[in-house]
Amino acid sequence: MESAETDQSNATHTKDTTPENLTRFRVLGAISFSHFINDMLQALLLAIYPILKGGFNLTFAQIGLVTFTYQITASVLQPIVGSYTDKHPKPYSLVFGMTSTMTGIILLAFAQNYTMLLVAALFMGTGSSIFHPESSRVARLASGGKHGLAQSIFQVGGNVGSATGPLLAAIFIVPHGQNSTAWFALAALVGIAVLWKVGGWYKEQQRISATKPKNSAPTNALPRRRVLITVAVLMGLMFSKFFYLTSLTSYYTFYLIEKFQLSIQSAQVYLFIFLGAVAAGTILGGPIGDRIGRKQVIWVSILGIAPFTLALPYADLMWTSILSIIIGFTLASAFPAIVVFAQELMPNKVGMVSGLFFGFAFGMGGIGAAVLGKVADVYGIEFVYHLCAFLPLIGLIAIFLPNLHKTKV
Repeated sequence: MESAETDQSNATHTKDTTPENLTRFRVLGAISFSHFINDMLQALLLAIYPILKGGFNLTFAQIGLVTFTYQITASVLQPIVGSYTDKHPKPYSLVFGMTSTMTGIILLAFAQNYTMLLVAALFMGTGSSIFHPESSRVARLASGGKHGLAQSIFQVGGNVGSATGPLLAAIFIVPHGQNSTAWFALAALVGIAVLWKVGGWYKEQQRISATKPKNSAPTNALPRRRVLITVAVLMGLMFSKFFYLTSLTSYYTFYLIEKFQLSIQSAQVYLFIFLGAVAAGTILGGPIGDRIGRKQVIWVSILGIAPFTLALPYADLMWTSILSIIIGFTLASAFPAIVVFAQELMPNKVGMVSGLFFGFAFGMGGIGAAVLGKVADVYGIEFVYHLCAFLPLIGLIAIFLPNLHKTKV
Protein backbone atom coordinates (compact mmCIF):
# COMPACT_ATOMS: atom_id res chain seq x y z
CA MET A 1 0.00 0.00 0.00
CA GLU A 2 2.79 2.39 0.96
CA SER A 3 4.67 1.58 -2.24
CA ALA A 4 1.57 2.24 -4.33
CA GLU A 5 1.03 5.59 -2.63
CA THR A 6 4.68 6.49 -3.21
CA ASP A 7 4.40 5.57 -6.90
CA GLN A 8 1.25 7.66 -7.24
CA SER A 9 2.95 10.59 -5.52
CA ASN A 10 5.96 10.32 -7.82
CA ALA A 11 3.70 10.14 -10.86
CA THR A 12 1.86 13.26 -9.73
CA HIS A 13 5.15 15.05 -9.09
CA THR A 14 6.41 14.09 -12.55
CA LYS A 15 3.23 15.33 -14.15
CA ASP A 16 3.32 18.64 -12.32
CA THR A 17 6.93 19.33 -13.31
CA THR A 18 6.72 18.56 -17.01
CA PRO A 19 7.51 21.57 -19.24
CA GLU A 20 3.82 22.10 -20.02
CA ASN A 21 3.06 22.48 -16.30
CA LEU A 22 5.91 24.83 -15.42
CA THR A 23 5.15 28.53 -15.15
CA ARG A 24 7.84 30.36 -17.12
CA PHE A 25 8.28 33.41 -14.94
CA ARG A 26 11.22 34.75 -16.96
CA VAL A 27 9.10 34.78 -20.11
CA LEU A 28 6.16 36.28 -18.22
CA GLY A 29 8.48 38.90 -16.76
CA ALA A 30 9.81 39.76 -20.22
CA ILE A 31 6.36 40.04 -21.77
CA SER A 32 5.11 42.08 -18.80
CA PHE A 33 8.10 44.42 -19.10
CA SER A 34 7.41 44.82 -22.81
CA HIS A 35 3.77 45.54 -21.97
CA PHE A 36 5.03 48.18 -19.54
CA ILE A 37 7.01 49.89 -22.32
CA ASN A 38 4.19 49.59 -24.87
CA ASP A 39 1.49 51.03 -22.62
CA MET A 40 3.80 53.67 -21.13
CA LEU A 41 4.37 54.96 -24.65
CA GLN A 42 0.66 54.77 -25.41
CA ALA A 43 -0.12 56.68 -22.19
CA LEU A 44 2.11 59.56 -23.24
CA LEU A 45 -0.45 60.40 -25.91
CA LEU A 46 -3.19 60.77 -23.28
CA ALA A 47 -0.92 62.48 -20.77
CA ILE A 48 0.11 65.35 -23.05
CA TYR A 49 -3.45 66.19 -24.13
CA PRO A 50 -3.35 69.48 -22.17
CA ILE A 51 -0.19 70.46 -24.10
CA LEU A 52 -1.71 69.47 -27.45
CA LYS A 53 -5.00 71.20 -26.62
CA GLY A 54 -3.23 74.49 -26.00
CA GLY A 55 -0.63 74.14 -28.76
CA PHE A 56 -3.10 73.24 -31.51
CA ASN A 57 -6.18 75.06 -30.08
CA LEU A 58 -8.15 71.80 -29.94
CA THR A 59 -11.66 71.31 -28.64
CA PHE A 60 -12.58 68.42 -26.34
CA ALA A 61 -14.27 66.77 -29.33
CA GLN A 62 -11.02 66.96 -31.35
CA ILE A 63 -9.10 65.43 -28.46
CA GLY A 64 -11.70 62.69 -28.31
CA LEU A 65 -11.19 62.06 -32.04
CA VAL A 66 -7.44 61.54 -31.51
CA THR A 67 -8.21 58.90 -28.89
CA PHE A 68 -10.93 57.48 -31.15
CA THR A 69 -8.45 57.11 -34.04
CA TYR A 70 -5.86 55.39 -31.87
CA GLN A 71 -8.25 53.06 -30.07
CA ILE A 72 -10.55 52.20 -32.98
CA THR A 73 -7.51 51.25 -35.08
CA ALA A 74 -6.49 48.85 -32.34
CA SER A 75 -10.06 47.70 -31.83
CA VAL A 76 -10.66 46.75 -35.47
CA LEU A 77 -7.27 45.17 -36.13
CA GLN A 78 -6.74 43.20 -32.91
CA PRO A 79 -9.28 40.40 -33.51
CA ILE A 80 -8.13 40.20 -37.14
CA VAL A 81 -4.50 39.85 -36.07
CA GLY A 82 -5.42 37.32 -33.37
CA SER A 83 -7.55 35.21 -35.71
CA TYR A 84 -4.82 35.21 -38.37
CA THR A 85 -2.05 34.20 -35.97
CA ASP A 86 -4.21 31.38 -34.53
CA LYS A 87 -3.77 29.75 -37.93
CA HIS A 88 -0.41 31.23 -38.94
CA PRO A 89 1.74 31.98 -35.86
CA LYS A 90 4.23 34.82 -36.32
CA PRO A 91 6.63 34.76 -33.34
CA TYR A 92 8.44 37.96 -34.35
CA SER A 93 5.29 39.97 -35.05
CA LEU A 94 5.67 41.48 -31.55
CA VAL A 95 8.84 43.24 -32.76
CA PHE A 96 6.91 44.73 -35.68
CA GLY A 97 4.20 45.94 -33.32
CA MET A 98 6.66 47.75 -31.05
CA THR A 99 8.32 49.30 -34.12
CA SER A 100 4.95 50.71 -35.20
CA THR A 101 4.43 52.21 -31.73
CA MET A 102 7.91 53.78 -31.87
CA THR A 103 7.05 55.34 -35.23
CA GLY A 104 3.91 56.83 -33.72
CA ILE A 105 5.89 58.34 -30.83
CA ILE A 106 8.33 60.02 -33.21
CA LEU A 107 5.50 61.40 -35.34
CA LEU A 108 3.74 62.66 -32.19
CA ALA A 109 6.89 64.48 -31.09
CA PHE A 110 7.29 66.38 -34.35
CA ALA A 111 3.67 66.77 -35.50
CA GLN A 112 2.99 70.29 -36.74
CA ASN A 113 -0.73 70.00 -37.43
CA TYR A 114 -3.81 68.12 -36.31
CA THR A 115 -3.65 65.67 -39.24
CA MET A 116 -0.19 64.51 -38.15
CA LEU A 117 -1.51 63.92 -34.63
CA LEU A 118 -4.14 61.61 -36.11
CA VAL A 119 -1.49 59.77 -38.18
CA ALA A 120 0.65 59.33 -35.06
CA ALA A 121 -2.38 57.93 -33.23
CA LEU A 122 -2.96 55.55 -36.17
CA PHE A 123 0.57 54.11 -35.92
CA MET A 124 0.28 53.72 -32.16
CA GLY A 125 -3.06 51.96 -32.53
CA THR A 126 -1.56 49.60 -35.09
CA GLY A 127 1.27 48.77 -32.69
CA SER A 128 -1.20 47.88 -29.96
CA SER A 129 -3.32 45.81 -32.36
CA ILE A 130 -0.34 43.51 -32.94
CA PHE A 131 1.16 43.56 -29.46
CA HIS A 132 -1.83 42.71 -27.28
CA PRO A 133 -3.30 39.53 -28.82
CA GLU A 134 0.12 38.02 -29.50
CA SER A 135 1.60 38.86 -26.10
CA SER A 136 -1.55 37.55 -24.40
CA ARG A 137 -1.00 34.27 -26.28
CA VAL A 138 2.63 34.16 -25.12
CA ALA A 139 1.46 34.72 -21.52
CA ARG A 140 -0.89 31.74 -21.80
CA LEU A 141 1.86 29.57 -23.33
CA ALA A 142 4.15 30.45 -20.42
CA SER A 143 1.47 30.03 -17.73
CA GLY A 144 2.02 26.39 -16.87
CA GLY A 145 -1.73 26.10 -16.37
CA LYS A 146 -1.95 29.15 -14.07
CA HIS A 147 -3.79 31.17 -16.67
CA GLY A 148 -5.19 33.82 -14.37
CA LEU A 149 -1.83 34.45 -12.71
CA ALA A 150 -0.08 34.67 -16.07
CA GLN A 151 -2.69 37.06 -17.46
CA SER A 152 -2.37 39.28 -14.39
CA ILE A 153 1.44 39.36 -14.60
CA PHE A 154 1.17 40.28 -18.28
CA GLN A 155 -1.51 42.91 -17.77
CA VAL A 156 0.01 44.55 -14.71
CA GLY A 157 3.01 45.53 -16.81
CA GLY A 158 0.65 47.48 -19.05
CA ASN A 159 -1.13 49.06 -16.10
CA VAL A 160 2.15 50.17 -14.51
CA GLY A 161 3.19 51.56 -17.89
CA SER A 162 -0.10 53.44 -18.20
CA ALA A 163 0.40 54.85 -14.70
CA THR A 164 4.03 55.81 -15.35
CA GLY A 165 3.35 57.57 -18.65
CA PRO A 166 1.58 60.61 -17.12
CA LEU A 167 4.24 60.92 -14.41
CA LEU A 168 7.06 60.88 -16.96
CA ALA A 169 5.11 63.37 -19.07
CA ALA A 170 4.81 65.69 -16.05
CA ILE A 171 8.54 65.41 -15.32
CA PHE A 172 10.05 65.50 -18.82
CA ILE A 173 7.54 66.59 -21.46
CA VAL A 174 5.56 69.38 -19.78
CA PRO A 175 8.69 71.43 -18.90
CA HIS A 176 10.42 70.83 -22.27
CA GLY A 177 7.55 70.74 -24.73
CA GLN A 178 6.07 68.39 -27.31
CA ASN A 179 9.36 67.66 -29.15
CA SER A 180 10.87 66.06 -26.03
CA THR A 181 8.46 63.13 -26.55
CA ALA A 182 10.95 61.82 -29.14
CA TRP A 183 13.36 60.72 -26.40
CA PHE A 184 10.91 58.00 -25.43
CA ALA A 185 11.64 56.24 -28.72
CA LEU A 186 14.72 54.90 -26.90
CA ALA A 187 12.40 52.95 -24.57
CA ALA A 188 10.76 51.42 -27.65
CA LEU A 189 14.19 50.25 -28.85
CA VAL A 190 14.69 48.46 -25.53
CA GLY A 191 11.26 46.86 -25.98
CA ILE A 192 12.19 45.69 -29.48
CA ALA A 193 15.33 43.98 -28.12
CA VAL A 194 13.37 42.20 -25.37
CA LEU A 195 10.62 41.11 -27.77
CA TRP A 196 13.19 39.69 -30.17
CA LYS A 197 14.27 37.32 -27.39
CA VAL A 198 10.65 36.50 -26.55
CA GLY A 199 10.03 35.80 -30.23
CA GLY A 200 12.85 33.25 -30.20
CA TRP A 201 11.28 31.42 -27.23
CA TYR A 202 7.84 31.61 -28.85
CA LYS A 203 9.22 30.14 -32.09
CA GLU A 204 10.75 27.23 -30.16
CA GLN A 205 7.41 26.53 -28.46
CA GLN A 206 5.75 26.43 -31.86
CA ARG A 207 8.37 23.92 -33.07
CA ILE A 208 7.81 21.70 -30.02
CA SER A 209 4.04 21.93 -30.38
CA ALA A 210 4.22 20.89 -34.03
CA THR A 211 5.83 17.56 -33.04
CA LYS A 212 2.99 16.61 -30.67
CA PRO A 213 -0.31 14.96 -31.63
CA LYS A 214 -3.20 17.39 -31.87
CA ASN A 215 -5.94 17.10 -29.26
CA SER A 216 -9.19 18.18 -30.86
CA ALA A 217 -11.39 17.38 -27.90
CA PRO A 218 -13.04 20.53 -26.53
CA THR A 219 -12.29 21.38 -22.92
CA ASN A 220 -15.70 22.86 -22.22
CA ALA A 221 -19.04 21.40 -23.18
CA LEU A 222 -21.17 24.54 -23.42
CA PRO A 223 -23.39 24.60 -26.52
CA ARG A 224 -22.61 27.21 -29.18
CA ARG A 225 -25.71 29.29 -28.36
CA ARG A 226 -24.70 29.49 -24.68
CA VAL A 227 -21.17 30.47 -25.66
CA LEU A 228 -22.47 33.33 -27.83
CA ILE A 229 -24.79 34.55 -25.06
CA THR A 230 -21.92 34.42 -22.57
CA VAL A 231 -19.66 36.40 -24.91
CA ALA A 232 -22.44 39.01 -25.26
CA VAL A 233 -22.69 39.28 -21.46
CA LEU A 234 -18.90 39.66 -21.18
CA MET A 235 -19.03 42.40 -23.83
CA GLY A 236 -21.68 44.22 -21.81
CA LEU A 237 -19.47 44.05 -18.74
CA MET A 238 -16.52 45.29 -20.78
CA PHE A 239 -18.61 48.22 -22.00
CA SER A 240 -19.39 49.18 -18.41
CA LYS A 241 -15.77 48.87 -17.29
CA PHE A 242 -14.02 50.64 -20.15
CA PHE A 243 -16.56 53.38 -20.81
CA TYR A 244 -16.23 54.40 -17.18
CA LEU A 245 -12.46 53.92 -17.19
CA THR A 246 -12.17 56.22 -20.22
CA SER A 247 -13.88 59.02 -18.29
CA LEU A 248 -10.94 58.90 -15.89
CA THR A 249 -7.99 58.11 -18.17
CA SER A 250 -8.93 60.71 -20.81
CA TYR A 251 -10.58 63.49 -18.81
CA TYR A 252 -9.57 63.10 -15.14
CA THR A 253 -6.88 65.78 -15.42
CA PHE A 254 -9.32 68.24 -16.98
CA TYR A 255 -11.87 67.44 -14.27
CA LEU A 256 -9.34 68.12 -11.50
CA ILE A 257 -8.09 71.30 -13.16
CA GLU A 258 -11.61 72.69 -13.65
CA LYS A 259 -13.18 71.65 -10.36
CA PHE A 260 -10.24 72.08 -7.98
CA GLN A 261 -8.06 74.58 -9.94
CA LEU A 262 -5.02 72.30 -9.95
CA SER A 263 -2.01 72.88 -12.21
CA ILE A 264 -1.41 70.50 -15.13
CA GLN A 265 1.50 68.83 -13.33
CA SER A 266 -0.46 68.37 -10.08
CA ALA A 267 -3.41 66.89 -11.97
CA GLN A 268 -1.10 64.43 -13.73
CA VAL A 269 0.24 63.28 -10.36
CA TYR A 270 -3.33 62.48 -9.29
CA LEU A 271 -3.81 60.60 -12.58
CA PHE A 272 -0.63 58.66 -11.80
CA ILE A 273 -2.02 57.71 -8.37
CA PHE A 274 -5.27 56.51 -9.92
CA LEU A 275 -3.49 54.47 -12.60
CA GLY A 276 -1.18 53.03 -9.94
CA ALA A 277 -4.27 51.73 -8.13
CA VAL A 278 -5.41 50.19 -11.43
CA ALA A 279 -2.06 48.40 -11.72
CA ALA A 280 -2.30 47.07 -8.16
CA GLY A 281 -5.82 45.77 -8.75
CA THR A 282 -4.86 44.05 -11.99
CA ILE A 283 -2.26 41.82 -10.37
CA LEU A 284 -4.88 40.39 -7.99
CA GLY A 285 -7.72 39.72 -10.42
CA GLY A 286 -6.12 36.77 -12.20
CA PRO A 287 -4.81 34.69 -9.27
CA ILE A 288 -7.96 35.30 -7.23
CA GLY A 289 -9.92 34.08 -10.23
CA ASP A 290 -7.72 30.96 -10.31
CA ARG A 291 -8.64 30.37 -6.68
CA ILE A 292 -12.34 31.28 -6.33
CA GLY A 293 -13.58 31.47 -9.93
CA ARG A 294 -13.68 34.18 -12.60
CA LYS A 295 -17.38 34.86 -12.25
CA GLN A 296 -17.10 35.90 -8.61
CA VAL A 297 -14.23 38.27 -9.38
CA ILE A 298 -16.10 39.84 -12.30
CA TRP A 299 -19.26 40.27 -10.21
CA VAL A 300 -17.53 42.03 -7.32
CA SER A 301 -15.10 44.16 -9.34
CA ILE A 302 -17.68 45.79 -11.63
CA LEU A 303 -20.89 46.02 -9.61
CA GLY A 304 -18.94 46.54 -6.38
CA ILE A 305 -17.65 49.98 -7.40
CA ALA A 306 -21.12 51.48 -7.95
CA PRO A 307 -21.38 53.15 -4.49
CA PHE A 308 -18.00 54.79 -5.02
CA THR A 309 -18.67 56.04 -8.57
CA LEU A 310 -22.00 57.49 -7.42
CA ALA A 311 -20.24 59.37 -4.60
CA LEU A 312 -17.28 60.65 -6.67
CA PRO A 313 -18.95 63.73 -8.28
CA TYR A 314 -19.86 65.10 -4.84
CA ALA A 315 -16.46 64.59 -3.16
CA ASP A 316 -13.83 67.18 -2.29
CA LEU A 317 -10.26 66.84 -3.55
CA MET A 318 -9.08 64.50 -0.79
CA TRP A 319 -12.07 62.17 -1.11
CA THR A 320 -11.90 62.36 -4.91
CA SER A 321 -8.39 60.96 -4.69
CA ILE A 322 -9.40 58.26 -2.19
CA LEU A 323 -12.49 57.23 -4.17
CA SER A 324 -10.54 57.11 -7.43
CA ILE A 325 -8.01 54.76 -5.79
CA ILE A 326 -10.79 52.43 -4.59
CA ILE A 327 -12.50 52.54 -7.99
CA GLY A 328 -9.31 51.92 -9.94
CA PHE A 329 -8.13 49.10 -7.67
CA THR A 330 -11.48 47.27 -7.65
CA LEU A 331 -12.42 47.81 -11.29
CA ALA A 332 -9.04 46.66 -12.60
CA SER A 333 -9.38 43.15 -11.21
CA ALA A 334 -12.15 42.42 -13.73
CA PHE A 335 -10.16 42.46 -16.96
CA PRO A 336 -7.77 39.51 -16.36
CA ALA A 337 -10.73 37.47 -15.14
CA ILE A 338 -12.83 38.41 -18.20
CA VAL A 339 -10.06 37.59 -20.70
CA VAL A 340 -9.27 34.19 -19.14
CA PHE A 341 -13.00 33.44 -18.80
CA ALA A 342 -13.39 34.05 -22.55
CA GLN A 343 -10.28 31.98 -23.36
CA GLU A 344 -11.74 29.08 -21.39
CA LEU A 345 -14.97 29.40 -23.38
CA MET A 346 -13.06 29.00 -26.67
CA PRO A 347 -9.71 27.37 -25.79
CA ASN A 348 -8.77 26.63 -29.41
CA LYS A 349 -9.05 30.29 -30.44
CA VAL A 350 -6.83 32.05 -27.91
CA GLY A 351 -5.50 34.65 -30.34
CA MET A 352 -8.92 35.54 -31.73
CA VAL A 353 -10.45 35.73 -28.24
CA SER A 354 -7.59 37.85 -26.89
CA GLY A 355 -7.73 40.14 -29.90
CA LEU A 356 -11.52 40.41 -29.69
CA PHE A 357 -11.55 41.41 -26.02
CA PHE A 358 -8.49 43.65 -26.09
CA GLY A 359 -9.85 45.16 -29.30
CA PHE A 360 -13.28 45.68 -27.77
CA ALA A 361 -11.61 47.33 -24.77
CA PHE A 362 -9.80 49.74 -27.06
CA GLY A 363 -12.96 50.32 -29.09
CA MET A 364 -15.01 51.15 -26.03
CA GLY A 365 -12.24 53.45 -24.88
CA GLY A 366 -12.17 55.21 -28.25
CA ILE A 367 -15.93 55.56 -28.58
CA GLY A 368 -16.15 56.62 -24.94
CA ALA A 369 -13.48 59.28 -25.43
CA ALA A 370 -15.25 60.72 -28.47
CA VAL A 371 -18.74 60.63 -26.95
CA LEU A 372 -17.69 61.93 -23.55
CA GLY A 373 -15.59 64.65 -25.17
CA LYS A 374 -18.66 65.90 -27.00
CA VAL A 375 -20.74 65.72 -23.81
CA ALA A 376 -18.03 67.70 -21.98
CA ASP A 377 -18.05 70.38 -24.70
CA VAL A 378 -21.83 70.78 -24.44
CA TYR A 379 -22.61 70.20 -20.75
CA GLY A 380 -19.26 70.62 -18.98
CA ILE A 381 -16.67 68.16 -17.72
CA GLU A 382 -18.31 67.68 -14.30
CA PHE A 383 -21.53 66.45 -15.93
CA VAL A 384 -19.55 63.59 -17.48
CA TYR A 385 -18.84 62.14 -14.03
CA HIS A 386 -22.45 62.47 -12.91
CA LEU A 387 -23.52 60.61 -16.05
CA CYS A 388 -20.89 57.83 -15.92
CA ALA A 389 -21.47 57.14 -12.23
CA PHE A 390 -24.34 54.76 -13.12
CA LEU A 391 -22.36 52.58 -15.56
CA PRO A 392 -21.16 50.02 -12.96
CA LEU A 393 -24.79 49.03 -12.33
CA ILE A 394 -24.55 47.14 -15.64
CA GLY A 395 -22.51 44.65 -13.60
CA LEU A 396 -25.84 43.07 -12.57
CA ILE A 397 -25.80 41.08 -15.82
CA ALA A 398 -22.86 39.02 -14.47
CA ILE A 399 -25.54 36.80 -12.92
CA PHE A 400 -26.01 35.26 -16.39
CA LEU A 401 -22.42 33.99 -16.63
CA PRO A 402 -22.00 30.20 -16.38
CA ASN A 403 -19.70 28.63 -13.79
CA LEU A 404 -16.64 27.40 -15.70
CA HIS A 405 -14.18 27.18 -12.83
CA LYS A 406 -14.31 25.06 -9.72
CA THR A 407 -13.04 26.59 -6.50
CA LYS A 408 -9.65 25.30 -5.37
CA VAL A 409 -9.27 24.18 -1.80
